[in-house]
Amino acid sequence: MEQTVEQKLKALYELQNIHTKIDKIRQVRGELPMEVADLEDEVAGLETRIQKIKAELDDTEDAIVNRKNMIKEAQALIKKYEKQLEDVKNNREYDALTKEVEIQNLDIQVSEKKIKEHGFEIASKTEIYDQALANIEARKGDLEVKKGELATITSETEKEEQGLVKKADKAETQIEERLLTAYHRLRGNAVNGLAVVTIDRDSCSGCFNQIPPQRQLDIRQRKKVIVCEHCGRILVDEALTQELAEA
Repeated sequence: MEQTVEQKLKALYELQNIHTKIDKIRQVRGELPMEVADLEDEVAGLETRIQKIKAELDDTEDAIVNRKNMIKEAQALIKKYEKQLEDVKNNREYDALTKEVEIQNLDIQVSEKKIKEHGFEIASKTEIYDQALANIEARKGDLEVKKGELATITSETEKEEQGLVKKADKAETQIEERLLTAYHRLRGNAVNGLAVVTIDRDSCSGCFNQIPPQRQLDIRQRKKVIVCEHCGRILVDEALTQELAEA
C-alpha cells in the first residue's frame, strides 16, 4: 500500500532517532579505536627500528672481530718477516721485507683506528637501542590500557548497538528508496549526523535558521516532504514527534 506523506515522515523520523542512539554509543567510544590503531602502528614501527638497530650492532661487532683477526694475521706476518730479515743475503731482500713489515704495521694502525670508531658507534647505537626499548615498553603499556578501555566500553555497549543496528535495518525497509538515499546523503554531509530535524522556536533545529510562518504551516500539514532552505535537512513538526513518543 502506498504510504502517505505523514507515514513517510514518521518512518524517517523514527529511523533518525535510532541512528542518533547509535551515534551516541559510538561517541562514547570516541577516539579510542583510532588511538588503539595509532599505538599499534607506533609499536610496530618501534619494533622494526629496534630490529634494525640490533642488526646494525651485530654487524658492527662482527666488523670489530674481523679487524682483530686482521691485526693477529698482520702481527703473525710481521714476526715471519722479521725472522726472515735475520737471513737476508742482500739489500734488495732486506728492503722488500722491511717494506712488508711497514705495510703490516700500517694495516694494524688502520684496524686499530677502525676498532676505536666501531666502539664509539656501538656505544652511540646502544644508547639509542636502550632508549627505543624503553619507549616500546612504555607504548605497549599505553596500548594495553587503551585496549582495556576500549574492550570495557565495547562490552558495555556492543549488545545495545547490535540491537539498534538491526532495528535501523528493519526501519529502512519501511522507507522508499529515493527518500532513503536522500536521508543517507544528508546524514553523511551533516557533522552531527542529523538528516531529519524538528522546528524549534520557529527555527530549523539543525542549522538554527528561521523558518517562515507559511513554510511552518506547510510542514505541520504533512502534505509533502519539506526540507530546510538553508541546510537541506528534512523538517518535521513537534506534534509529529510527540505522537510518535506517545505511540
